[in-house]
Amino acid sequence: MSANSASTTETAEPKSSGFRIPKVPFWAQIVAGLVLGVVLGWITRSYDVAWLYTTLDKIGHIFVQLLKLAVAPLVFFAILVSITNLRKVNNAARLATRTLLWFMITSLIAVAIGLAIGLITNPGSGTGLTPKDGLKPEHAGSWLDFLTGIVPTDVITPFTELNVLQIVFMAAVAGIAALKLGEKAQPILTLSESILELLQKALWWVIRLAPLGTVGLIGYAIADYGWDLIGKYATFTADVYVGCALVLFGVYPLLLATVAKVSPIQFFKGAWPAIQLAFVSRSSVGTMPVTQKVTERLGVPKAYASFAVPFGATTKMDGCAAIYPSLAAIFIAQIFDVQLGVGDYILIAFVSVIGSAATAGLTGATVMLTLTLSTLGLPLEGVGLLMAIDPILDMMRTATNVAGQALVPVIVSAREKILDLDKYGSASASPVDEIEVVEEEPVRVPVAA
Repeated sequence: MSANSASTTETAEPKSSGFRIPKVPFWAQIVAGLVLGVVLGWITRSYDVAWLYTTLDKIGHIFVQLLKLAVAPLVFFAILVSITNLRKVNNAARLATRTLLWFMITSLIAVAIGLAIGLITNPGSGTGLTPKDGLKPEHAGSWLDFLTGIVPTDVITPFTELNVLQIVFMAAVAGIAALKLGEKAQPILTLSESILELLQKALWWVIRLAPLGTVGLIGYAIADYGWDLIGKYATFTADVYVGCALVLFGVYPLLLATVAKVSPIQFFKGAWPAIQLAFVSRSSVGTMPVTQKVTERLGVPKAYASFAVPFGATTKMDGCAAIYPSLAAIFIAQIFDVQLGVGDYILIAFVSVIGSAATAGLTGATVMLTLTLSTLGLPLEGVGLLMAIDPILDMMRTATNVAGQALVPVIVSAREKILDLDKYGSASASPVDEIEVVEEEPVRVPVAA
């Protein structure tokens, strides 16, 4: 090696640009957005600032619309690719069965907690609300609609009307067919994988806007609903948050420590970026790329994570499909003075476990609630009682959903001895921040001899 080349190699280093503004971690940006949103929302409502109210509404609306824009194609290609990726995994059928089993187990635990809290606190008592305050929803879910609505009438409408359940059905059929075709389907699979990567890249750009979206969503919620409305639903709101917190910070850590035999604290270190984004965006599907990233970084094999996370994002809903409908059913029954018996509580548990796919990973759980109420024979007007408070509840519900979607692959991987414990023990940084660092090419300055 020549002296010149040695000199260049030894002294090559990133260019110094003098003073640089410290980079703010993504989680800190989210927290700042929450605080700023609360402040702006309070100012808007207290001083009736019309232009600020409109601005907050538009910012939040645009952010949610950008997330929804990617939902239909993202779900289709994620499910298709995830099913075909199972061919790369040993004991794929066993892993899929175990994943579904743990989805059901955690849902049963969550719905039991929701029912227990509801029976103890009686959230519908003393609210001042009456049946007249309810409004029957335009669209209600039923078991007949759920079963017959799985199969689409054409291939276009599910994408234009954002019927995620039908999109999942078509993707599953396409994925299974691709597996049966083998090598003949490889060009389609290669294209699907490329499109999925493209969609995830575009969605990462939207995710980077989450702090700004947080300002709009939180600010608008406070400006529009105010603290007075929240006061009427104080017990019910507290019940939902307490129930979700018990599952999120009680049940999940217990399962990690006893079943998976791994550190619960380390799980939250790795999964927190997905949980905080879910809280803000209120969309399991919109959070799915981050959820998959943190799950892989927690040591779950990529081939298995690429199946389990998309599957969970459309079917695993401990917050929206277990805790919330169980509490809501008790709340509405008390408002309408309907007595629920043991059989009704068993039905609630059944609906929570079997019907959770009806929530489909989208913002809100109205379909799941109407499905529960129609099964119990409760008035659907009760849905209208909860619509005003729904966005505030949905933040905690979705955070719980996403935590569960990352939890189950970790548990299954640990039980099957395929979890990378070294990666699990080192996962801590935000994947959003990490990706930006990886994509930045280091600048090297050649030094003359």
